[in-house]
Amino acid sequence: MFINNDTICALATSSGQGAISMIRLSGPKAIPICNAFFNKDLTKLESHTLHFGTIRKDNKILDEVVVSIFRNPHSYTGEDIIEVSCHGSVYIQNQLIQLFICAGARMAKAGEFTLRAFANGKMDLSQAEAVADLIASESRSAHQVAMHQMRGGFSNKLKELRQELINFAALIELELDFGEEDVEFADRERFNLLLEKIKKVIQNLIDSFAIGNVLKNGVPVAIVGQPNVGKSTLLNALLKEDRAIVSEIAGTTRDTIEDVIILDGIQFRFIDTAGLRETQDSIEKIGIEKSVEKALSAQIIVFIIDASQKLNKQLDELNALKEKGLKEPLLVVNKIDLIGNIKEKLPNAIYISAKNCEGIEAFSQKLIDLVNTSSLVNSTLISNSRHLDSLTHALEYIIKTINGLNDGRSGDFLAMDIRQAQQHIGEITGEISSNDLLENIFSNFCIGK
Repeated sequence: MFINNDTICALATSSGQGAISMIRLSGPKAIPICNAFFNKDLTKLESHTLHFGTIRKDNKILDEVVVSIFRNPHSYTGEDIIEVSCHGSVYIQNQLIQLFICAGARMAKAGEFTLRAFANGKMDLSQAEAVADLIASESRSAHQVAMHQMRGGFSNKLKELRQELINFAALIELELDFGEEDVEFADRERFNLLLEKIKKVIQNLIDSFAIGNVLKNGVPVAIVGQPNVGKSTLLNALLKEDRAIVSEIAGTTRDTIEDVIILDGIQFRFIDTAGLRETQDSIEKIGIEKSVEKALSAQIIVFIIDASQKLNKQLDELNALKEKGLKEPLLVVNKIDLIGNIKEKLPNAIYISAKNCEGIEAFSQKLIDLVNTSSLVNSTLISNSRHLDSLTHALEYIIKTINGLNDGRSGDFLAMDIRQAQQHIGEITGEISSNDLLENIFSNFCIGK
C-alpha cells in the first residue's frame, strides 16, 4: 500500500445522525485547510489545544464547532492532525467533508490514519492490528487482550527476542569472514541456552492462542444431552428470553442454535444442540451429527442430565461421546424440582432447575471459573491467527537451529536458519512486511481510523 504525503480526511465517528460527529484531517496541509474556513488563526495556536469557533463557507456559518490541534510528530499519525467536532447532522458532516476536499484534502481509505501511524513509527504492525481489535471488542476480556497488545506488551517481547537473535547471528556471520583462521566469536554453549529460552517463550505464546482467541471471539460452550433434558430451557434461562423453542415433544431442536452472553466481562458463545438419541428421522439425524461435531470442537462442554430419568442410560450416552474424543464435560443435573436427591452418584455436578431458574447463578459462576482470566493481567496472550502462523514458522527454525547446533553444523547453515526465524518474528511487528500484507490488514479497518 503506497503511503502518500498528502492530506486525508474522513468522518471518525459512526455514520448517521447523532448528537456530535467528528471529522479528522491528517497531513501537511491539515491545519491550513481547516484554517481557511475557521474564524480563528489556527496556524499560530499550540499543539494539543481545543478551540471553539465557527466554520464558514462564503461568509455563511455552516456550524459551531470545536477544533482540536495536534502538531507533528506528537499525534496519532505522526503528522499534523486536525479534529473538528461538529453537530451530528448528516448534512453538516457531508458539507464539512466536501469543504475540506475542495480545499485540497482527499477522502481517507480504510485504515489509512493507522497505516500512517505505522509508517511514521508511532506503532508497529501488531499494535496497529490491536487497534482494530480494540474497536471490535465486545467484552472486558477482549478489551484487555487488545489493550495489552496495543500498548506494546506483545511487540516488546518479540523485539527483545529478535534482537538477541540478531546479535548472535552477527557473531556467527563474523566467523564466516574468518573461516580460514578457525576462530569462534559466538559462544556455542551460551547460544544454545539462548535458543532454548527463545523456544520456550515462543512455545508459550503459541500455547496462549487457545485462550487468547476465545477471549477475543467468545468462549464456545456446547450444551449437549438427550432430548428433553432441558438444554433449550437452560439457554433461555441464561439469556432471560425465549430464544430456543421449548417443547415436551422429543427432537424439537433439530439444528444448533447459537447466542452470545457476557458473564463477568467474558463473552461466551452458547450452542444449543439437538438431543442425542437414535432416530430414523433423516433431518433430525443430520442435526444430531452436527451436535456431536460442535461438542467435539467446543472449548467447554456442558452435558445436561435429567434428574427425573434413568441415570445410567444418560451416562452411557456421555461415555459414547468420550469414545469419540469428547473432552471432560461440566455435568449439570437439571429438573431437581421434580425428583429427590442424586448428589451421591454425581458429587461434582451442578444441580439446577432451568425452568425455575434455580442454580443458574452457580452454573454461571462455574463457567467463569473454568476460564482462567488471571493471566490477562501479567501475561502476554496472542489472539491473531497471522501472529500464530508467524510464530509457528519461527519456532520451526529455532528448533532447526538447535538441532544444527547440537549436530555441529557449520556457521553458514546456522546463520541461514536464524535469519529465517528473525524474518518470521519481524513479520509480526512489521519490521519485515509487504504491500499485500499491509493492504490486507488495513483494508479491514473503518474509514476514519
